[in-house]
Amino acid sequence: MKICILSDSHDNRRLLDHAVEDAKRLGAEAVLHCGDVVAPTTLRVLKKYALPVHVIHGNNTGDLYSMVRLAAEPDSPVRYHGQDAVVHLAGRTIFLVHYPHYAAALALTGDYDMVCCGHDHRASLKQVENVKGGITHLVNPGTVGGVGKDPTYVLADLAAMTFEVREVPTEIGERCNVPPASVHP
Repeated sequence: MKICILSDSHDNRRLLDHAVEDAKRLGAEAVLHCGDVVAPTTLRVLKKYALPVHVIHGNNTGDLYSMVRLAAEPDSPVRYHGQDAVVHLAGRTIFLVHYPHYAAALALTGDYDMVCCGHDHRASLKQVENVKGGITHLVNPGTVGGVGKDPTYVLADLAAMTFEVREVPTEIGERCNVPPASVHP
């Protein structure tokens, strides 16, 4: 199963839309948003992709009441988890938290296959040796909204546990041929 991991859209509907369109074209079956959506209505652009969207709120919470209402709509793809979340996809346990320092600590526990975060707008992919003697993948997709950095997201393959930081196409349908970084086990 491939998934689209993104964060820090900061109301940039156009770039959010382009990132998810690109990820779906590449086979993504779900979206994980690691916070700082800001206005919940920003997520409405994703409805047309018919993918589940797991989202937490980050430090720019926006209108939490409207986020809950959006998630409660009968045909909404949005699953709003609040401050953080444990998501189970394709046999993997994934933790979403906005802050990198919390993510680093949670990766060390060995309780999760992958820990995803955002906040600092810097894309990074790390393999963390956890206290249980295994590896936890620590994923920060950067800022899909392009706030202070180029807009990026991560395309993850949960079967292979491979991750690719991808530049967000500036136009729908544009292809990103050269990802800035990839991590393979």
